[in-house]
Amino acid sequence: MRLTGASGVAVFTAAILLYPLFQGGAWFWASLGAVLAVVVAGLLTSRLSLPAWAAPLVALAATWIYLTVTFASSEAWALVVPTKGSVTELARLLDVGWTDIQRFAAPVPVTDGITLLTAGGVALIAITVDLLAARLRRAALAGLPLLALATVPATILAEPISWPAFIVAALGFIGLLIADGRERVGHWGRAVLVRRTTRAAQSHDGARSPADTSGLRLSGKRIGFAAIALAVLVPAALPAMEPVSFFTFGVGGNGSGRGNSISIPNPIANLKGQLELPERRVVLTYSNNDDQARYLRIYSLDRFDGQQFGMTEPKGAPQNRTDNGPLPDPPGLSRRPKINNVITNVRISDEIARLSFLPLPYPARQIRVDGDWRADVDTLMVFSTRDEAAGLEYEVATSEPEPTPDLLDSLDGEQPRVDDRYLALPDNLPSEIAALAERVTRGASTTYEAAVQLQRFFTTDGGFTYNLRTQGHGNSALRDFLLRDRAGYCEQFAASMAVMARLVGIPSRVAIGYTGGMKIGDRWTVGTNDSHSWPELYFEGVGWLPFEPTPSGSVGQGSARVPSYSVPRPSTTTGEESTPSTGESSSPADEPQDPQARRNERQLDREAQAATGGLPPDDSMPLIGQVGIGVGALLLLLLIPAGVRLVARNRRVRTLKGMAPQPSTTPATAPGRRPGRTRRGQDIVPWVAAVWAELDDVLYDYGMAREDSETPRALARRLIQQYEFDADSAAAISSIASAIERVLYARDPGPIAPMSKDLRQVRQALAATVSRGRRIRAVLLPPSTLRRLRGMGEGLLDGFDLLENIRLRRTAAHKGS
Repeated sequence: MRLTGASGVAVFTAAILLYPLFQGGAWFWASLGAVLAVVVAGLLTSRLSLPAWAAPLVALAATWIYLTVTFASSEAWALVVPTKGSVTELARLLDVGWTDIQRFAAPVPVTDGITLLTAGGVALIAITVDLLAARLRRAALAGLPLLALATVPATILAEPISWPAFIVAALGFIGLLIADGRERVGHWGRAVLVRRTTRAAQSHDGARSPADTSGLRLSGKRIGFAAIALAVLVPAALPAMEPVSFFTFGVGGNGSGRGNSISIPNPIANLKGQLELPERRVVLTYSNNDDQARYLRIYSLDRFDGQQFGMTEPKGAPQNRTDNGPLPDPPGLSRRPKINNVITNVRISDEIARLSFLPLPYPARQIRVDGDWRADVDTLMVFSTRDEAAGLEYEVATSEPEPTPDLLDSLDGEQPRVDDRYLALPDNLPSEIAALAERVTRGASTTYEAAVQLQRFFTTDGGFTYNLRTQGHGNSALRDFLLRDRAGYCEQFAASMAVMARLVGIPSRVAIGYTGGMKIGDRWTVGTNDSHSWPELYFEGVGWLPFEPTPSGSVGQGSARVPSYSVPRPSTTTGEESTPSTGESSSPADEPQDPQARRNERQLDREAQAATGGLPPDDSMPLIGQVGIGVGALLLLLLIPAGVRLVARNRRVRTLKGMAPQPSTTPATAPGRRPGRTRRGQDIVPWVAAVWAELDDVLYDYGMAREDSETPRALARRLIQQYEFDADSAAAISSIASAIERVLYARDPGPIAPMSKDLRQVRQALAATVSRGRRIRAVLLPPSTLRRLRGMGEGLLDGFDLLENIRLRRTAAHKGS
């Protein structure tokens, strides 16, 4: 009964780990009631001395009655007895609960359906733990279903499991193990706690006294508390594993702002990784009413700290929910430019993981999407703290400005009304970068012309190349990219142009998302290698406009497209002042390192290599394939004991072949060697030992294990009589027994004939006496190998007995002696 109660305590303490998944506490009390119902059923089973197989059935019946009383009492007879109506009601609640779990993100609201699912799941775990620990006496194995409870919050939540909750759950499991140890020792009445103890606990009058389990409890507590302390303290001392930028300079994590605390700490931690994937994977598809490719923005990064751009935490008020109507007006957009109204249908792939922002064309005006999605007023990023984008399909209406170069030139006198952070730069920015920005835009008469010249500097005049292998650190990386190497990928191009735009007075930020992809059928398909970053520059009266400094086509980002308004107009001046100089006004240290001799290592972008005539092949594995791989892995795991047995048998066979006796005369005793220890006898010992070990394993595998006190001759006699060996088999086992006895006991074993045929004859005779199922088990799951594995585990656990030698203080007995 002690084990039944300890099992219930262990399950309930493990269920505490589920608390971050729920908003209220109803699940807590419902789960407690379910555990108590299982415990009561277990105590009743023990009281009535029912067989072990009946305990789960009684517990299931008790759980059914408890759930009926709690959730469907109005449909039950006398509020307790289940009826057809109560079963129907429970089934309905289960369906509603499953739907709610799919619809809500953690922490979920505690509805009746979700509470029923949770209580039922905890009850099933409690039944399994009670069966393993209290009925089958496998308390250690009961940790597996308890671990299942811990994996639920660990796989759903991004935050780690709370260490106080982990300690409580671990203490519950340790209590179960201690209770199991006390139950075992108390049942048999003798304690074998430490190898050095040789006498059992008895009273002075010779009467047998209950086993003293205090030492066992002490050892168990020491080991358990030490394990819990290590599990909590060691991870705290190790560095945290968080996403970091592959390239310190460029677009990266939180920067100097407050960062993104919505769901992911680094907006583009996977940008370079997606670009380097060997295979193209579909991220989303979209279609629109004008059938034009569009960039889809996910994040907007506004703060630059000298090393990388970061994102200010977005804010979404309830009135800015997408289902409340149109989104806030785009910042800076007036009625002066022509507006192109477009409706886009987007379908996100189910394989996207932990994406809490919607990929959208900019600027979005209205979105129809399921879930709690909100728009940030400043950036129009749409995000959610509850839902994820995977598998979503939504429609977005955009009002895209189509400015002309003349209009943008005319806006030069307008003072930008934006936050100062879009112009902020660190004080330690290298002065060479500011000088370069001034030289590049020297011939520009308006801010628009300055932006166009900056873009042309990266795409044409500056000698930049596209390279995914770029690395660097801090401001030195920015300086090296702009003044020396001039090789990088979209992260460096976007960040560098945004920094240079701020240097010449143009508000800027960096966008992260996807390029327009390629047209397949009637929809545009966007893949992982369409991941991209680009700068957005602000012009009062038009708002934020994207620019494209990254090389495109086969020598760059294949699906990148330069906006029409950013294409330079035909030059009307003949002076060279409008062309940025990279040689005469630069120091030798700032010169590019021979860009003509430098080849683009990428050669052709993966987008250019992708097929354009059909849908990319679906390289995802079907469910039947995943199930097959899982079954195959399980079979391989189960075949490990068979493999170990096969290796041991082959090793012994090789020993028999390598130790064949050589003909010789009567052995003589060498000078200085004891009689009977001839060289011939020494050579025979490994050979005979291999035969004896193989025979012992065969007997154990077939359930005929040799008794510890049984001599080889007595073993042979028992096998011959008990299993009625024929003459050949009896002669073979007698020959083996005689050889073994001579090696063990004779002064000089004398000549011994090869025993390979005798061993094979005995093995066949033994196999003929057992059932086919026993023979199959001896091959696939040999008990002799499991015995060795169990012995290794026991030897490892015996090492913990050394903890008994640790004495932090003198005991009372020692003080009195």
